[in-house]
Amino acid sequence: MNIDFEKNNNGLVPAIIQDYKTQKVLMLGYMNEEAFLVTNQTKKVTFFSRSKQRLWTKGEESGNFLRLVNIKLDCDRDTLLIQVNPEGLVCHTGTDTCWQEENKQDYGFISELEQIIENRKNRANSEESYIASLFEKGMNKIAQKVGEEAVEVVIEAKDNNVELFLNESADLLFHYLILLKAKGYSIQDVIQVLEERHEK
Repeated sequence: MNIDFEKNNNGLVPAIIQDYKTQKVLMLGYMNEEAFLVTNQTKKVTFFSRSKQRLWTKGEESGNFLRLVNIKLDCDRDTLLIQVNPEGLVCHTGTDTCWQEENKQDYGFISELEQIIENRKNRANSEESYIASLFEKGMNKIAQKVGEEAVEVVIEAKDNNVELFLNESADLLFHYLILLKAKGYSIQDVIQVLEERHEK
């Protein structure tokens, strides 16, 4: 890896630390060439501490190491993206990230939709909310809706109407998220099963 350590005249390059699984940015540190080599050798992320003026392995005091997964170099060869599996909290303030964010997987609108389902399940009036009315009717009704939507997806899959197929697919996914919530699970639990199968 041809890193330009001399570009900034101090022998240091920024190292952006990202959780390999969640893709969350955890922190920012700096590396010199020696820190980069030690990181690769030990598989524990090591920085050059500008305040201590020495090499510093994240977790050397707390035990919250950053286990190296891979390193990517940007187009200008002067910034590193380091993907890790963090062991414990990352920030010295006691939070998951140095931006006080929770380090959990975010699936964009799917995660937002899960939160909407949760909110309406617990707070909404069943007469005003379709989601709340399904939860009020119980597990059998929720499971039945998933079955009905699955059948409709299969029917539309055999046709050539893309709009209908995508709409029925959206209905199926929506009701499946409701079913997961009713069972006390989330899409992350299903993805974890898929990941475990992939690793075997």
